[in-house]
Amino acid sequence: MKTVVVIIHLLVCVALMAIVIFQSGKASGLSGALSGGSDTFLAKNKSKGLDARLARATKWFAGVFVILTIVLNLL
Repeated sequence: MKTVVVIIHLLVCVALMAIVIFQSGKASGLSGALSGGSDTFLAKNKSKGLDARLARATKWFAGVFVILTIVLNLL
C-alpha cells in the first residue's frame, strides 16, 4: 500500500514541477502598471487562456501533493 502511494506521490510531484515550469512569469508587476502593459489584449483575456488553466492545475496538484504527503506520514 505504501509503495503505491509513494509512486503516485512522485508522479504528482513531477507533474507539479512541469506545470509550474510551463507557467509564464508575473514579472510585469509595477513596471507593467506604470507603462500600461496590463492593457493589452492578451492581458485582458488571460483568465480564459492557458495561464489560467495552468494556475488552476497548480492549485489542484498542490492540494493532492499535500494530501499525499500527510497520508505518507500517517502510514
